[in-house]
Amino acid sequence: MPLKALALNGTLKSSSSTEKSSTAQMLDLIAVEFTKYDVSTDTIWLADHNIKPGVASDEGEGDEWPEIRSKILAADILIMGTPIWMGQPGSVCKRALERMDAFLDETDDAGRMVSYGKVAAVAVVGNEDGAHHVSAEVYQALNDVGFTIPANAVAYWVGEAMGSVNFVDLDTVPEVVETMISILARNTAHLAGLLKASQYPGEDT
Repeated sequence: MPLKALALNGTLKSSSSTEKSSTAQMLDLIAVEFTKYDVSTDTIWLADHNIKPGVASDEGEGDEWPEIRSKILAADILIMGTPIWMGQPGSVCKRALERMDAFLDETDDAGRMVSYGKVAAVAVVGNEDGAHHVSAEVYQALNDVGFTIPANAVAYWVGEAMGSVNFVDLDTVPEVVETMISILARNTAHLAGLLKASQYPGEDT
């Protein structure tokens, strides 16, 4: 059963930046791995869009979140990618998570959040320790707004503390990162397929 994934790149850079994005590099590797499981992936660079602050699905004129929201809900899998800044998820990632807070009040006829049945995973890159803390924050936020988190659904890389080498600068991808990406893709695709075939029960089921 073909599945669709949407990757949200929470880098602070735009897609037109002359600087390469380590977050994009990680998300691209995950997208390639997904093809082994008949999963196609689209990527949105959040910094390219005017995502207004707020916790509603539409914050009015000029807000580009509604279109992104539609793509999230049309996908079976959401991959949230973020760099580590000051030991935390990046501000662009946090903005997207805040906008998904609206899912708490958006339900179908059976009382299920609109995000129910969709699977989420996380990709984290940075030059300091903190990948576990960042993934924990993003995991919790995504689960709060209705996404299902598979086993081992995070792929991350962190460089030496106070160092200057980024993930995108590496000549080869470390074997341990390749392993994390492989497990993430396999488990995420598997769970997404199960939930697509059998949705969570609703209030009246």
